[in-house]
Amino acid sequence: MDMLAKMKTVFMERFGDKKTRAFFSPGRVNLIGEHTDYNGGHVFPCAISLGTYALVADRDDMKTNVFSVNLADKGIIGFEMSGLKHDATKDWANYLMGVVSMFEEAGHKCSHGFDIAIGSTLPGGSGLSSSASLEVLMAVILNEAFGFGLDMVEMVKLAQRAENVFVGVNCGIMDQFAVGMGRKDCAILLDCNTLEYRYSKLALENASIVITNTNKPHSLASSAYNVRRAQCEHALNELREVRPELKALGELTNPEYDKLAGHISEHLERQRARHAVYENQRTLAAVKALENSDVAEFGRLMDASHVSLRDDYDVTGKELDTLVELAWQQPGVIGSRMTGAGFGGCTVSLVQNEAVEAFKANVGKAYEEAIGYAPSFYVASIADGTHRL
Repeated sequence: MDMLAKMKTVFMERFGDKKTRAFFSPGRVNLIGEHTDYNGGHVFPCAISLGTYALVADRDDMKTNVFSVNLADKGIIGFEMSGLKHDATKDWANYLMGVVSMFEEAGHKCSHGFDIAIGSTLPGGSGLSSSASLEVLMAVILNEAFGFGLDMVEMVKLAQRAENVFVGVNCGIMDQFAVGMGRKDCAILLDCNTLEYRYSKLALENASIVITNTNKPHSLASSAYNVRRAQCEHALNELREVRPELKALGELTNPEYDKLAGHISEHLERQRARHAVYENQRTLAAVKALENSDVAEFGRLMDASHVSLRDDYDVTGKELDTLVELAWQQPGVIGSRMTGAGFGGCTVSLVQNEAVEAFKANVGKAYEEAIGYAPSFYVASIADGTHRL
């Protein structure tokens, strides 16, 4: 627990000698099912052992002071625990403020503030959900401190609302759900339309999940994420002219979509919608393969997912494509694809254990030659969701 030991020292320096509680909130990696969550489809994420730690002490006033070990240059950021509005000068603290605001809006009013030290082992802006990790962390801290008695799914919804309404990123539910509801050694098959979910044991035999960071940061709010979302919504509205009962693209099978696609007037929007439909079906097929112990088929579907994200959804870019194409050439790689929103961030690869070291060496060297800087590798273990330590 090196991070916690470091944070204890930092907490003492910044806030003095106070009795603290410790919390952990994981990041997440999505194994398959990308850009399906806001299209009412299925996703298959898992919580990972990289994540966000917090040390929390109660205050006897309505002010909260937060300090991040990773963003020490931002100093201590303070905010009131009531009546909050988004404030760009408060930088990363807006994720925490948004949660406080959404709790208040839902009738869960805080009666005091906190001193909080935050430390993260997640690379920021990498597509491993550092923002959702922070949001669900704050939700769990508030729920426990004030005895609101909310269950995790309710907290997850408030955390997503904080990102949508307060931060202004129109994300689906997947990130916060995976972070909050994670379970050790399992991935979650989640229907984003109904929030029905089930855990699926990740029996990867002798393989590991290797996350490779392009080290090209992406910013969701300023990326084309909201544009893709609008394109899918427009395509759905055109399909509703002939199928009025259709609530989401994720309700369609591939043959149904192929039959209806001509009703979408824009070629580009047809491609976006095709990805949403086909990726959803791929996700269901991939989980079935895994549950039938067909890891090779799961890997093949991961590869197909990347191709669709590259060609139909156009969210990959040179760095991600380079990493994935290099991975496909390596012995011992079962499957590889981009994960997260795209435009930078990370890939996820299933790699046979005996090939992991060679994979890191070969992909690292070739990527640096092609792109001009090195990627970073993380071998992820699958963790429980946000909890008090």
